[in-house]
Amino acid sequence: MTAHNPGTATPGTGTPAAVHPVIDEVTRRLTERSAPTRSAYLARVREAVGQGPARTSLGCANLAHGFAACGVGDKLSLAGDVTPNLAIVSAYNDMLSAHQPLETYPAVIKKAVAEAGGVAQFAGGVPAMCDGITQGRAGMELSLFSRDVIAMSAAVALSHDMFDGALMLGVCDKIVPGLLIGALSFGHLPVAFVPAGPMHSGLPNKEKARVRQKFAEGRVGRTELLQAESAAYHSPGTCTFYGTANSNQMLMEVMGLHLPGASFEQPGTPLREALTAESGRRVLGLTALTEHHTPVGEQIDEKAVVNAVVALLATGGSSNHTLHLVAIARAAGIQLTWDDFAALSEAVPLLTRMYPNGAADVNRFHEVGGMAFLIGTLLDAGLLHEDVRTLAGPGLDHYRRVPELTEGGELTWVDGPTESADTTVLRPADDPFAPDGGLRMLEGNLGRAVIKVSAVASERHVVEAPARVFADQAELQTAFAAGELTGDFVAVVRFQGPRANGMPELHKLTPPLAVLQDRGQKVALVTDGRMSGASGKVPAAIHVSPEAEAGGPLARVRDGDTIRLDAVRGTLEVLADLDGREDARPTVDSSAGTGRELFAALRGAVGPAETGAGVFGH
Repeated sequence: MTAHNPGTATPGTGTPAAVHPVIDEVTRRLTERSAPTRSAYLARVREAVGQGPARTSLGCANLAHGFAACGVGDKLSLAGDVTPNLAIVSAYNDMLSAHQPLETYPAVIKKAVAEAGGVAQFAGGVPAMCDGITQGRAGMELSLFSRDVIAMSAAVALSHDMFDGALMLGVCDKIVPGLLIGALSFGHLPVAFVPAGPMHSGLPNKEKARVRQKFAEGRVGRTELLQAESAAYHSPGTCTFYGTANSNQMLMEVMGLHLPGASFEQPGTPLREALTAESGRRVLGLTALTEHHTPVGEQIDEKAVVNAVVALLATGGSSNHTLHLVAIARAAGIQLTWDDFAALSEAVPLLTRMYPNGAADVNRFHEVGGMAFLIGTLLDAGLLHEDVRTLAGPGLDHYRRVPELTEGGELTWVDGPTESADTTVLRPADDPFAPDGGLRMLEGNLGRAVIKVSAVASERHVVEAPARVFADQAELQTAFAAGELTGDFVAVVRFQGPRANGMPELHKLTPPLAVLQDRGQKVALVTDGRMSGASGKVPAAIHVSPEAEAGGPLARVRDGDTIRLDAVRGTLEVLADLDGREDARPTVDSSAGTGRELFAALRGAVGPAETGAGVFGH
């Protein structure tokens, strides 16, 4: 099976407009702010590039260890200095539906690379946990830190000086950001991300949410709830709602780290396998041994980072990426801030409606135009930088095209759609669902926070009500079950930040708060924890920074204090005098069997949410 050469692939026919002035200005400010750290990073990348393939400088014993398990032909190839060797780093495990298809990918990649004249070795695996399984459990306290553990694990896999390029196999939540942060520490290598694709559509996400809410109200039991959940999450592939996992896939494509059109092709299809094989061939053609050398550290530049934020806003993507994109950018020496998100959000229209921001799932988005139409309309509106480097070649214009197989089984790309097939799901930039991206920053005497309003009714964008303070989400659920949550209130769930307990996602809060909101109460959530891409119709100020554990004002809020959350003005305030109050202290669960104790060093070293909530150089 063959495909276009990466250096000669024909771009789409659209002509990008001049870059929007806000996009241009944010990019300029980002570039100026990042100049010292970006320059230092690129100097390291270029020094590594200048040293040539590291494998050629290995001692004989080192090199013999590196290819001892290879076949005779690969040994002969790797003993020289002209055959590129690619690393495969995978997050495969068969517990995560999104990662189960990755089991067979290394063999596909190795075969394709060998046929194209290279070698590919499985360099290492990285951990991959499922936030869907750990929701509300102690394991969720390890979730955010798993991103940095994955980055370090990827670095270990690439540390053997054997490789000229890498393929990163991963899909979900912290896994893709972790893999990319790890890859950027080897910024002299070309890198491709290889997705698995979404599962077939099952029970509609809106129906699943309805059953969850009925369960919260006690109107259905565990049996009915499990039936609904099992009908929604039912087969190999990514969950079909537009949460962090699918936001990851969208971002990898708009940053040029996926092949065009690869993000949402379902697993188990001939096209999916062809795209997987072609990813290996493309990286082979981008190593320093070729004329098309594309180091990932140079590819992920300020323009690529701005493109990622724009696409996140245009699709109403996961609020987790206000952490992850900041951390990814910093790994490349780029100083992205929440203020950049806020400035871009004012200029970027909302172009998609996918659950939880609409009824459609990612399969429907893919069917009606998907990434090719989305990228094309954003380019035509001047909202994306076209002049970036990608896996498909120079220029984002390549990503207007869609992959298909010819009758002879050859992988090729053709012009993508220029119109949406369903404007209730996907719209052009000149006819958006909303004039802004729906992700906003809040600031006030409670600190800074993020709010995702794309799924929140406009009449709920401002909530002013007494605080009800909770130590964790279980405490709120108990109060709800006891009928204690009456009247209007703002739920303050604190000591959920990275230093306190690893910043878990608090999805268990959504059903009870949604029930109360549907009963006519004005409710909102303020927390230093996370809600991620599945946050829905309840206004939620999340990622509050500084967190309560770090002495943030949330630690001094008391029951009854009036809190005003104003997503229109962008403010988050407590209408009370906190001076002189002592900080509350958290109650930490130290129960055995959770692994929590192993992460104490990371909790002590982690930076604030605004700098990515990471442990690297904050």
